[in-house]
Amino acid sequence: QVHLVESGGGLVQAGGSLRLSCAASGRTLSSYSMGWFRQAPGKERDFIAAITWRDGRTFYADSVKGRLSISRDYAKNTVYLQMNSLKPEDTAVYYCAAVPGYGPSADQLRLKSWYNYWGQGTQVTVSS
Repeated sequence: QVHLVESGGGLVQAGGSLRLSCAASGRTLSSYSMGWFRQAPGKERDFIAAITWRDGRTFYADSVKGRLSISRDYAKNTVYLQMNSLKPEDTAVYYCAAVPGYGPSADQLRLKSWYNYWGQGTQVTVSS
C-alpha cells in the first residue's frame, strides 16, 4: 500500500504562489505515475497535472499550463506542485494520487479512475 500525505496548502492573495508537497510512504515511486487533482465545492474532482516517476514526463490541464508545475524528488519520495500567479478560481482542495505502471498514456493519467491511491487533500484558498 502507498500512503500519500499532502501539505503546503493555505490562504494566499491573488497573484501569489504556493508549493504543495505530497510525501509517499510504504513504497518507493520508481515505477509509479503521480497526479494532482483539485475539487472545488459542488464540483467534480478535476485533473491538474501528472508526472511519471522514472522518466519525469509531465502532463498538464490546459487551464493551468504556464502557472502550475509538477516535479518530483527521488531522495524524498515526494512530488511537488508549484503554483504561481494564483487566481481565485484556483481555490479548491488539492489531492495527490498514485498509480503503478511504466507507460500510461496522457489520456489515462487525466482520469481519476486510473489512480489506485489518494491523499486526504490540502486546502488552497486564493483571495481576490
